[in-house]
Amino acid sequence: MRTTEQSSLYNNLETLSTKELLVNINTEDTKVPVAVAAAIPQIEKLVDGIVERVPKGGRIFYLGAGTSGRLGIVDASEIPPTYGVDGLFIGLIAGGDTAIRKAVESAEDKKVGGWDDMQPYEPTVNDVVVGIAASGGTPYVVGALEEARSRGMLTACITCNAGSPVAEACDIPIEVVVGPEFVTGSTRMKAGTAQKLVLNMISTATMIRLGHVKGNKMLDMQLTNKKLVDRGTRMIMGETDIADYEYAKSLLLKYGQVRAAVEAYESGEERQ
Repeated sequence: MRTTEQSSLYNNLETLSTKELLVNINTEDTKVPVAVAAAIPQIEKLVDGIVERVPKGGRIFYLGAGTSGRLGIVDASEIPPTYGVDGLFIGLIAGGDTAIRKAVESAEDKKVGGWDDMQPYEPTVNDVVVGIAASGGTPYVVGALEEARSRGMLTACITCNAGSPVAEACDIPIEVVVGPEFVTGSTRMKAGTAQKLVLNMISTATMIRLGHVKGNKMLDMQLTNKKLVDRGTRMIMGETDIADYEYAKSLLLKYGQVRAAVEAYESGEERQ
């Protein structure tokens, strides 16, 4: 039996108090970072592979179904506002956009579905495909990995079962075995948390390696709200000798990006 389908270590959940439920869920959640840490060597291989391919025009495709697919979409959708890069990370879910909010019957069982969903993006050998499947057996994901791998693309998976079909179908299997769920089979819990942590690591490390962070700041973030404008203004002040908040803000709004504003100021193009 797959680890993610094994019976919970807890029973008679309906008899527990609210505090007992919360404490026990939290106890299980503490196991997740330990399992993720064990997978760092594989995550490292994937990030290095991505960083090698992106300068050649490569992109990163996340494919999954259900919770796994939604997590991939969330991670991919955060890259443009956070790092100012569009189209680099692409999240695809079995069943299409409808499945983001509502389950689409049998969509994940179509083995050609994942590869078919990639076709509008005209995948190339420089692209990277990351299949996300807690169970490790989702046909939508397995089929895409097999086809991509056969075409020379770098392939990886994030799964919470050892020795699964998705692991066999890819070059870099990232297996984060977190054990049985608190509610038997509810992989949106520990498995979902593990997948989210790994996705954070992949995309964040990649963007840092590609030069979108200086020190510990996101120099290319999009200015989508007042909070980010304020953050960007203070970043400009921290990166330069500008002490005037309003002047720094005016540079940010003029150039639309911290990096561009700092470069213009330091080059002498912009001086008070």
